[in-house]
Amino acid sequence: MSHYLTFLAETATIVVAILIVAGGIAAIALSKRKPAATGQVQVTDLRRQIEQSAAHIEALRLDKKAHKAHQKALKKAHKAQRKDTEKCTYLLDFKGDIRASAVSALREEITAILQVAQPGDAVLIRLESGGGMVNTYGLAAAQLLRLRAAKIHCTVLVDAVAASGGYMMAVTADRIVASPFALLGSIGVVAQIPNFHRWLQDRHIDFEQFTAGKYKRTVTLFGENTETGRAKLREELEETHALFREFVERYRPQLDLEKVATGEAWLGSKALELGLVDQLATSDEIIVDAAQNGKLLQISYQRPKNLSQKLGLAAQRGWDNFWFR
Repeated sequence: MSHYLTFLAETATIVVAILIVAGGIAAIALSKRKPAATGQVQVTDLRRQIEQSAAHIEALRLDKKAHKAHQKALKKAHKAQRKDTEKCTYLLDFKGDIRASAVSALREEITAILQVAQPGDAVLIRLESGGGMVNTYGLAAAQLLRLRAAKIHCTVLVDAVAASGGYMMAVTADRIVASPFALLGSIGVVAQIPNFHRWLQDRHIDFEQFTAGKYKRTVTLFGENTETGRAKLREELEETHALFREFVERYRPQLDLEKVATGEAWLGSKALELGLVDQLATSDEIIVDAAQNGKLLQISYQRPKNLSQKLGLAAQRGWDNFWFR
């Protein structure tokens, strides 16, 4: 029975791998036949949504006379508010995966904001990410730095997690606000790679790899890893960690990096104590406050997905879940 279960597990692994590869190949083939659809920036007036929700509740809570008086008072307040030049706050959402795929939408959203933003305007970013690939999260952080360069005040809101690459993005903001039990930090670098060399040997399967360049491939999935290769990978991880530390120090110089750049992550209250965040609050509190003090527009970039893109995304998610979960 144990041999049979092992056989089933191995077969399932191979089938999953074949399906992932087949899905990816199909996605690539189909994408070459049809160009990607052009996306569009969508804008939602969140202040109006909040007011409409409140008005609906008030209509049910108050009697007819009291509700009429309340509506009259609201109209008067809005009229007075419109006489002044209102600042506008733009809300963006970034939910990061291992590849920071949402950066493709983020760059479009920030470009749109930079075309219309006025002095005094601000940006809120609801950020949720446990980190991932260094280069793609570096690009995401660079997109947020465009707001800093344009002198647009940016606040990052963390309700659940901003760790590793997610925290790299967060430090570019002028202010970081986290909920009390959000997880923040993880200023470190990790690489974990399964190795099937012994499994292949047991089945008398040879794996051959040809490279040019001493360190073209340091460690491998299927070949026999050497101490030299492992040492080179550790060296590269240390170099990346040093760059990460420098980046964090540039934008949050008040941090004691010897304490916080250890790869650990902390809950919101401890993160506040260490200086990783500036305030404890939920994103809802900050968003409602922004709606009460000016216009609040949610900006999102949407691109319709054809069949090939859906297959490609499914294959990518399957691969990520197989190796990184």
